[in-house]
Amino acid sequence: MRPLTEQTILITGATDGLGLALAGQVAAEGATVLMHGRDDARGRQAVRDISARSGNDRVSWHRADLSSLSEVRDLADRVAAASPRLDCLVSNAGIGTTVPGGNRRMLSRDGYELRFAVNYLAGYLLTRLLLPRLAESAPARIVSVASAGQAPIDFGDVMLARDYDGTRAYGQSKLAQIMFTLDLAAELDGRGVTASCLHPATYMPTKIVLDGGIAPASSLADGVRATFRLLADPGLDDVTGRYYHGEREASPHPQALDAGARLRLRRLSDQLCGLVTAGR
Repeated sequence: MRPLTEQTILITGATDGLGLALAGQVAAEGATVLMHGRDDARGRQAVRDISARSGNDRVSWHRADLSSLSEVRDLADRVAAASPRLDCLVSNAGIGTTVPGGNRRMLSRDGYELRFAVNYLAGYLLTRLLLPRLAESAPARIVSVASAGQAPIDFGDVMLARDYDGTRAYGQSKLAQIMFTLDLAAELDGRGVTASCLHPATYMPTKIVLDGGIAPASSLADGVRATFRLLADPGLDDVTGRYYHGEREASPHPQALDAGARLRLRRLSDQLCGLVTAGR
């Protein structure tokens, strides 16, 4: 891998919690940092704060609402236009089990179940659209912030129109991220781009945890350390297709290891995102 001072790293969900703290550390290490979020005021302030603290003026802001696939496409276009290289994509943005909406089923702008759309589909589409730039920049890495909270996908009711439950919605969106990571690692084998995912830490004091009324059990530093390792550790240059619980390799839900289920998810994801499936 290249030194961080020569890398460009995109972090989604970078205006608070893990994403904000990770962006601060990456900037302090000298990387070019592309910070994503959906609130312009918070995002621009975060860029100013991180630049001032780190002395790094190569920190920029990119706004997009990930509940809209058209905005995801626009984000990918803007990142590709602004960045001649992309060494790492960290898919961190997401929403929790009950906020927003309590335990009420909500839909994205495209009409998809909101947690599946924001936590999974947005990252799936963004990754697919930025793969050419990542491959051109190889060696490169893709890191997805998933969760130990995983629930199997019911392909007969992926959008949970029946018996909706926020915890289940969140869990299946996180399992989908892991399934995509395993598929992506196999697809990119030999191309110099690795894919990994992790449960960064349990109940960090993030917006998702605090808004859900959950008492934190881990520090933000724990999650940053585990996530930073996946994007920066030279010892992981050739390691791909792994799921980690913190800094320890772990086994995901058994459905993630089902090649048939991953194929169904890939075909569904391409369909929902309007991607051409020829050749895949």
